[in-house]
Amino acid sequence: MISEFSENTTAIDYSAVWKKCLGKIKENVTQMTYNTWFLPIKPVQLSNKILKVELPSRFFWEWIDEHYNLLINKTITEIIGPEAKLTYIIDEETEDDENLLGVAVKTSYREHTIKEKPKVNHNFESFLNTRYTFDNFITGESNQLARAAAGAISDNPGGTSFNPFFVYGGVGLGKTHLIQAIGNEIVNRFPEKRVIYLSTDIFTVEFVESIQANKVNEFSSFYRSMDVLIIDDIQFLIGKEKTQDLFFHIFNMLHQSKKQIILTSDKPPKNLKGLDERLISRFQWGLSADIQPPELETRIAILRKKSETFGMTVSSEILDYIASNITSNIRELEGCLIKLLANASLNSKEITFDLAKKTVKEIGTNRKINNINIESITKTVCTHLNIAENKIRDKTRKKEIVRARQLAMFLSKEMTNASLKTIGLHFGGRDHSTVVHACASVEEAKTKDRIFSELIEDLKNQIELNST
Repeated sequence: MISEFSENTTAIDYSAVWKKCLGKIKENVTQMTYNTWFLPIKPVQLSNKILKVELPSRFFWEWIDEHYNLLINKTITEIIGPEAKLTYIIDEETEDDENLLGVAVKTSYREHTIKEKPKVNHNFESFLNTRYTFDNFITGESNQLARAAAGAISDNPGGTSFNPFFVYGGVGLGKTHLIQAIGNEIVNRFPEKRVIYLSTDIFTVEFVESIQANKVNEFSSFYRSMDVLIIDDIQFLIGKEKTQDLFFHIFNMLHQSKKQIILTSDKPPKNLKGLDERLISRFQWGLSADIQPPELETRIAILRKKSETFGMTVSSEILDYIASNITSNIRELEGCLIKLLANASLNSKEITFDLAKKTVKEIGTNRKINNINIESITKTVCTHLNIAENKIRDKTRKKEIVRARQLAMFLSKEMTNASLKTIGLHFGGRDHSTVVHACASVEEAKTKDRIFSELIEDLKNQIELNST
C-alpha cells in the first residue's frame, strides 16, 4: 500500500497526519471506544517519520498498549509509511520522573518518554504543565480561600501580602493543579517573568549533583534569579539539613527582592516537625491556605467536567452515586470515572448504574493500598522496632538502625510506586544503589530466617491497617 506520508512532511504537519490516523482508527472501533481512548490523544510533533503524541496518564498508555497496539501500528504504517514510529509522552501529575523512565519499552517501534517541558521566553525550562489552568480548576467551599489567593497572586506576583503562599492538604486534592495554574497564568500575562516549578525531591537531587560537580554557587544563583519559585511537597526537606540550609538562603534572597514564592505541603508549617525552625517561621510570613476534601456538590461538578472532557454522556444519577461514595480526594474520584469508562469500553457496554456500583466497589477495595507512602511505612517500622525516626536517616552503622532502615526501604519498594532514587532521598539522601543493596539484604534474610520473615509480614499488616 502506498503511504499518504510525504518525505517532505515537516514538523508542522503533525496535526493533519494524526487526523488521518484518527479517521482510519474510527472505522475500526465503536464510537464509545473512539471518544474514550483516542480523542484525548494529542499530537505533539512529527519528524523523520516519528510521530510524537501525548497521553493524559500512564493508565492511558498501558490500556492503549494492551488493547489497541496492533490497530495503531497498522494505522501509522498505512498513513506514514513502513518505517513509522510512535512516541508516547505521558503527562500526569501523580507520576514522578523516575517512575516514568522505568516503564519498559514494549515494542521496537514504540518508546515511552517524559512529557517535554514547555519553553518560556528564557534559556531554561519552566517545568509547568500547560494542562493545569484556572479554567479547569473546580472551585468549591473546600478550596475557596486558596483559589482566591491564587488569583490575586497571578494579578500581582510578589506584590501581595501572600508571599510566601503556602498551600497544604492531603494527597490528590488539587494542590499541584492550583500552584501550576498560578505559574501558567503568570507566564501568559507576564512573559518577561522567570517562573519555575519543581518538586522538592528534584530540587534535592539537583543540589546533590551540584555538590558533586562543585557547582553549588551556580545552582544557588540560578534559583535566586527567579521571579516566581514554585516548589511542591516541601515536607520532603525534613531530614535533609544541607538542602534546608541552602533553601533558607535562597528563600531569604527572593523574599527580600519581592519575588513570589509558592509552596505546598501535606501539613501546615507549624506541624512540619524536623524542619529547621527558621524555615517554619518564614513559611508563616505570608498566607497559609488549606485545601480540604471537596464537598458533594464540588465532587459532582468535577465528575461532570471530566466526563465532558472525555466527550462522554454520563447520567446525573451515576455521577451523584460516584460522588456520594468516593469522598476522600479528587484523584480517586477522577480515577473511578476513568475506570468506569474503561470497563464500559472494554466490554462494549453502556455506562449503567450497576456498572458504576461495581466500579466504586473495586476502587474502595484498593483504597487502603493507595494511601500507603514512604512516610507511613517509616513511622510504622520505627514504632514497631522502638527506634526514633530521625535516627533512621542518620549515617550511623549501628546494627539495629541499619536493619530498620533496610526494612523501611524494602517495604517502601514493595508497597509504593516510588522510584529507588526517591526512596533513597527519604532516608538521608542515599543513592539508589544503597536501596538496591538494602532490598537484596532483606530478601536474602527473609528466605533464611522464619522469624524475620514473620516480622516483615507483621509490618505489612500493620502498615495496611494504619492506612485505612
